[in-house]
Amino acid sequence: MPAVRIRDLMATIVHAACVAVLALGLAVPVSPAHATSRIKDLANVEGVRQNQLVGYGLVVGLNGTGDTLNNIPFTKQSLQAMLERMGVNIRGATIRTGNVAAVMVTGNLPAFATQGTRMDVTVSALGDAKSLQGGTLLVTPLLGADGNVYAVAQGSLAIGGFSAEGAAASITKGVPTNGRIANGAIVEREIDFALNRLPNVRLALRNADFTTAKRIAAAVNDYLGTKTAEPIDPSTVQLSIPKEFKGNVVALLTEIEQLQVEPDNTARIIIDERSGIIVMGRDVRVATVAVAQGNLTVSISESPQVSQPNPLSRGRTRVTPNTRVGVQEDGKKLAMVKSGVSLQELVDGLNGLGIGPRDLIGILQAIKAAGAIEADIEVM
Repeated sequence: MPAVRIRDLMATIVHAACVAVLALGLAVPVSPAHATSRIKDLANVEGVRQNQLVGYGLVVGLNGTGDTLNNIPFTKQSLQAMLERMGVNIRGATIRTGNVAAVMVTGNLPAFATQGTRMDVTVSALGDAKSLQGGTLLVTPLLGADGNVYAVAQGSLAIGGFSAEGAAASITKGVPTNGRIANGAIVEREIDFALNRLPNVRLALRNADFTTAKRIAAAVNDYLGTKTAEPIDPSTVQLSIPKEFKGNVVALLTEIEQLQVEPDNTARIIIDERSGIIVMGRDVRVATVAVAQGNLTVSISESPQVSQPNPLSRGRTRVTPNTRVGVQEDGKKLAMVKSGVSLQELVDGLNGLGIGPRDLIGILQAIKAAGAIEADIEVM
């Protein structure tokens, strides 16, 4: 038996492996990749939410850019009441200061915020203050919709804009009458919500859709191995807490919020006529339709001519009008859009007509009126 060289044997093995890989690649169909998202990004847990707070307070320490007390009576009354609480009686006295401004303080109480934790607040001027730069917010209670105080805010403001003026000119950048205090409020009252004792949990979809709700429920049931999730409506999926997660709903939510689901949305076209912005979803389809677009341009030019009389004559110099009117019609194209084209093909076809966003808005609305577009058009 002739000896076989190791090099020839290795080449034969590599060749056989390549043939097997190619055969396997031809035998297994390649499925198109679809964009998936986590359940955490598609839905919110009902009850796990922020709460809006609001309060009224005073900002002091302004460099003459505060409210005019004679024009803003509530600032004057608030200043008097604040000084009286400090033991200073100024009833009947004339107050002239531009270093105080009445403001509204707003903030969002985070979910499950405990006493002593801090939150950011936004401060906005109420009166005719020119700038809140350099000001300090005095202690301001923040109330919820039920009228209870949930936090107290105080601190120095950070302003994103500025204002400067002289005798004959002024400049303003940004909004100097609006500021923010990072970690400027301390939570004083907690909102009682026993998440771990709930018998069931509901997931609220951010974009309501029947198909997406069903896919979320199917993904949860497949992962847990039991029929735990059930879509109630296009925006709600209800989860019955399994026995192994009784009293530990947080662990259940941690397990399922990382599951990947392919969302499905309604074909929609968003049009902003003010700015000419058009946004189309990937599922937009059109039926067979022909589109023509033309612009009629009328140009008028005036070139008056001067008519002078002959020398030594009694005539007068006159100006005679000379008007030229031209009419030009552009865009004499008729484009055919085939049935069932994709979004990219639709955009390429409309761009081939050489039209701008403003004309594209009218074309899309006309196609929708003809019943040839399979999408909802929403005009902002």
